[in-house]
Amino acid sequence: MRVILKQDVKSLGKKGQICEVSDGYARNYLIPRNLAVEATEGNVQDLAHKKKQEELRRQKEKKEAIDLAAKIESLNIVIKVKVGEKGRLFGSVTNKEIADVLEKEYQLKIDKRKIEIKEPFKSLGEYEVVVKLHPEVTASIKIKVEAA
Repeated sequence: MRVILKQDVKSLGKKGQICEVSDGYARNYLIPRNLAVEATEGNVQDLAHKKKQEELRRQKEKKEAIDLAAKIESLNIVIKVKVGEKGRLFGSVTNKEIADVLEKEYQLKIDKRKIEIKEPFKSLGEYEVVVKLHPEVTASIKIKVEAA
């Protein structure tokens, strides 16, 4: 019997695959546990339609990420902070502060976990930060830390 897997099954394959299994295994184990459905013509067409929709969604997300990357890379962000002696900051500038500035000043909502900095900035100067917008798309932002 041919079945379409609804979830990953260790010995058979991944979600969305069409597998050939024995009738008893399909009827007594896979289908009752909602791990698979019978691979009828209608179910196969539904699967193909879902895969196509998923691919279109991925392409749209990637295009949006590329557009956002172009917008972000043109920005020069200035963050003003309190400074002590010798140009040392009180505290540090972290990815959270960078995300807050992007949201307040540029209306760009970017998750702080997507902003990659090696370590928080603890002195004045210019820094370059990488923002991972999509698994295949990254952008670089120039950040200038100045005294308030």
